[in-house]
Amino acid sequence: MSTFTFDPAHSSVEFVVKHMMFAKVRGYFTSVNVTLDVDDATNVPTSISADIDAASINTNVADRDAHLRSQDFLHVEAFPKITYRSTGVTGTADNFTVNGELTIHGKSLPVALRGACEGRAKDPWGNDRIAFSAHAKINRKDFGLTWNQALEAGGVLVGEEIDIQLAVEATKAQTAAAV
Repeated sequence: MSTFTFDPAHSSVEFVVKHMMFAKVRGYFTSVNVTLDVDDATNVPTSISADIDAASINTNVADRDAHLRSQDFLHVEAFPKITYRSTGVTGTADNFTVNGELTIHGKSLPVALRGACEGRAKDPWGNDRIAFSAHAKINRKDFGLTWNQALEAGGVLVGEEIDIQLAVEATKAQTAAAV
């Protein structure tokens, strides 16, 4: 078993949501901390702990990002962190499921991530690196994110389903040398 830490320069935590019932808006978080325990024999994660700074949300539109940080959505002043804690993992390196608890806006619900190990190797500096991809779908209303606006032609401005997409590269934690 090895512990790995998130490499933010080579990773992304992204989401996709429908806008006006037909277009897709993409966004990501710029401040993420993830720790993974990985079975060295199988390259399957055995434990995942993630903390996301909710205020680091970025859709590349400043006004929209400010609205997403407001009380209408994430209410980052009251709920500064989004967290995920795994409760169990099943499957193989090519196709695993991480069961866990996702907390957004102060509400915790079970969410399963479907994932795969994309590879593991030593980098040019001798660090052990591993990469995973994973995805999940959640309903934002389940987490109390209910703001919306009706459209004149029918439907709503913001979709309920959020597609979460993760691309994680992590580095094996260094152990202290024996003295």
